[in-house]
Amino acid sequence: MTSDTQADAATLADRVLDRIGSRAEAAVTVSTVHDGLTRFANSFIHQNVGDEHVLVSLELVSDGRPAAASTSILDDDSLTRLVDGALATASLRPVDPSWAGLCPPTAPHFNQVHYDPATAAIGPAQRAEVVQGFVEAGAGLEAAGYCQTTTVESLLVNSLGQRVSDRTTMAVIDGIHRQGRADGCASAATSRFADLDGHRVGTEAARRARAAAEPIELAAGRYEVVLDPRCVAYMMDFFTVYGFNARAVQEGRSFVSVGEMQMDPSVSIWDDAGDPRHLGPSYDSDGTPKARLDLVSSGLTVGVTHDRRTAAKSGVTSTAHAVPGGAGMGALASNLFLGPASGPGVPHTELVAGVQRGLLVSDFWYTRVLDPKTLVVTGLTRNGVFVIEDGALGPAVSNLRFTQSPVAALAPGHVLGVGDDGTLAPGGLHFAWNHAPSLRLEQWAFTGNASG
Repeated sequence: MTSDTQADAATLADRVLDRIGSRAEAAVTVSTVHDGLTRFANSFIHQNVGDEHVLVSLELVSDGRPAAASTSILDDDSLTRLVDGALATASLRPVDPSWAGLCPPTAPHFNQVHYDPATAAIGPAQRAEVVQGFVEAGAGLEAAGYCQTTTVESLLVNSLGQRVSDRTTMAVIDGIHRQGRADGCASAATSRFADLDGHRVGTEAARRARAAAEPIELAAGRYEVVLDPRCVAYMMDFFTVYGFNARAVQEGRSFVSVGEMQMDPSVSIWDDAGDPRHLGPSYDSDGTPKARLDLVSSGLTVGVTHDRRTAAKSGVTSTAHAVPGGAGMGALASNLFLGPASGPGVPHTELVAGVQRGLLVSDFWYTRVLDPKTLVVTGLTRNGVFVIEDGALGPAVSNLRFTQSPVAALAPGHVLGVGDDGTLAPGGLHFAWNHAPSLRLEQWAFTGNASG
């Protein structure tokens, strides 16, 4: 944080803790958010929104009874109401047997990895230039989407003396081009606005839209597939929430079995907030500093994500994956990577060239979990599905419904290639971005087509 912002945030946090005194264990987070959003549709910018606010979030436990509250009104009376309201709420709640105490004073392993001062200064004019590049890349097509810049300066202080702060930036372009009823999508996310290339992203979306015109209908069935990074990143959220989440493992709801070869040896999965390719702060919502955590190493399941509650239950140390509301949800990875276990991966063109008969899938959406234990998911394709025949791309295909476990699809022997095109792409469940490459998979089960 800047020295002035940090001082103001520290003063706010201390004012809240002073009001609590010895009546509860407490952690206060002060977040200063600057958010700018430029939205476009029909190839025109139709909305610019700017939001700047300071949010004070309080989590406390009084006699084992937890409560949380927040406010953006920062005068003395409002802070007093914040504290009194949280204490009153705690007095009405049952004791939380999983409460593991506050994070003790612990130094961060890194910070400001995902902060760029130039991005923090970006305004609507610069975002409009990125949008213009996206739109112009699809001449004759209709474009829609958004460009967003966000800066967050945060400080967490608790009554044990833990005090950590960080500042982060994010810049995103996400959009579609449309030709008739055919859409093509593309996106980019980074901590550096200068790295956003609207024309490059728009060119990719336009290429897919043009290729997706006049789709044919294909019978449902099991097909070899090349899943583009957006599909893989989307599915990774299901691993996060239902799989490697220690609470799901402890409750027997997860497929994860540490020490077993559950995925193909060509694949590794890890979480690393210190990698500059990702986004977000250097500590979790408990105030525990983040570090790299391996989840799958060359196909072998080696770890799960913990917050302080699940770590205490398992007799281990928190892996710094607490999230707000984690008492009910568990510990979630927020800096997830999937990549080749060794080497740089295979070019996308080579993944496609290896397929004799199959499908290239651009994007998933509208997904639901049918069986959390085996992670069978059903959902739809969108924004471009294409036949692959004898290693070459063929005609577009009408959207298909799939019913498939991504765990089974990535099982040993089922991954035929891992791409070298890893990128940040939006997840499917909890508004995270995951870093994923294209994957060539032996089969993916499509259970419905345009006719039913």
